[in-house]
Amino acid sequence: MTSTDAHDALSTPEERAPAARTVGELRASGHRARGIREEIRANLLRHLADGIDPWPGVHGFDRTVLPQAERALLAGHDLVLLGERGQGKTRLLRSLPALLDEWTPVIADAELGEHPYHPITPESQRRAAELGDALPISWRHRSERYSEKLATPDTSVADLIGDIDPMKVAEGRHLGDPDTIHYGLVPRTHRGIMAINELPDLAERIQVSLLNVMEERDIQVRGHLLRLPLDVLLVASANPEDYTNRGRIITPLKDRFGAEIRTHYPLDIADEIAMINSEVDLVAEVPAPLVEVVARFVHLLREAEQVNQRSGVSARYSITGVETVAAAALHRATVLGEPEAVARPLDLTVALPVLAGKIEWEAGYDDRADELVEHLLRRAVADTVRHRLDATDLAPLVEAIEGGAVVVTGPEMSATEFLDALPEHTVFTRIAELSDAHTTGSRASAIELALEGLYLTRRIAKDLDEDGTTVYG
Repeated sequence: MTSTDAHDALSTPEERAPAARTVGELRASGHRARGIREEIRANLLRHLADGIDPWPGVHGFDRTVLPQAERALLAGHDLVLLGERGQGKTRLLRSLPALLDEWTPVIADAELGEHPYHPITPESQRRAAELGDALPISWRHRSERYSEKLATPDTSVADLIGDIDPMKVAEGRHLGDPDTIHYGLVPRTHRGIMAINELPDLAERIQVSLLNVMEERDIQVRGHLLRLPLDVLLVASANPEDYTNRGRIITPLKDRFGAEIRTHYPLDIADEIAMINSEVDLVAEVPAPLVEVVARFVHLLREAEQVNQRSGVSARYSITGVETVAAAALHRATVLGEPEAVARPLDLTVALPVLAGKIEWEAGYDDRADELVEHLLRRAVADTVRHRLDATDLAPLVEAIEGGAVVVTGPEMSATEFLDALPEHTVFTRIAELSDAHTTGSRASAIELALEGLYLTRRIAKDLDEDGTTVYG
């Protein structure tokens, strides 16, 4: 680490901001003002030219959603993301601030984030005229230039646009004075990105209040017509069913968005796994094969006709599924006194059915939810074993079991006890190698998964006791 890097690591954000503190100093530095759309366009193009991923942490959209979003941003369009729950719409919107300049100058102590060269409120214009080059400025980090509002039925015009501030009136100002206005979220995001989640949930009269902001760039508050040249990129998310003329969105607002982009769940198992690994917060190790089982299980749910696909199976289901498997492993390891908590296939069977309530089933299938979950989980396990161990000849293991060898496992048996009781055979080493299993817990997990795969493909038998003890033989 260089001395400069060490200083940056120890300094506060304010110390890392540019040095200019007045408009005069800003002009002397050669700073050029540019609008929010020009700023995003320039930074996005630089990222693309330099091979830098503009969307860190966003998985599964590389060939579909992200190219459309990039074209919309290059065109300078407001955009809305249309998709079912848990498709990563909010994650994508929250990635947008990374395309802003790290620091931008604003007029110090101004209500809105006005550029020192272009004051827009009456108060800031007065200060700029009086102070000239001595007008003080401060620096705003890009993380402060993103505002987000969840649309709810009780959202008001005052929340988004503004209202008369009774405290300012009480101080003696006249009601006709524009300085009595308390600005809402949209004006306060001037020169930034304003995100509205679940846009159609806004009442129609609130949607109407956004029309002028998006087109004429002015706002009206209780009779005050302020021609504020607001520089705001408005982005939103919505459910496709609500975002229609028959839904809860008004046509004029729909028409003002330059881009409507459909999102989707991860199309590939690899994308689902990448998304899970980037989001989970695990209390125990979950080996990669078990993460793959969960990913395949969720994909099967999304394809099942018994599941209400209009509601969808959220990506949060994948994440909470893996986290619950980890919790089950931690619980078991603690009870058995194991030195390391590593998930094994038996943890899948106790963790995932708990999440069945998160799925909306088609009419008539609610009573069969547990049966359907168990069936799809078995398919996911079989597909994972086939994918990971297809190159391994498991026939010697089958022959050993047919010859009288018995393998016992269960929630009361630790990983060490399970491995010590295995018959000696090189196939177990090969299974561990293909599963990238290097610890006691992960080796036990990989071998148990292989045995379960052999059982599901009817190559070996399995007996399951009431206490969960499993005998393969």
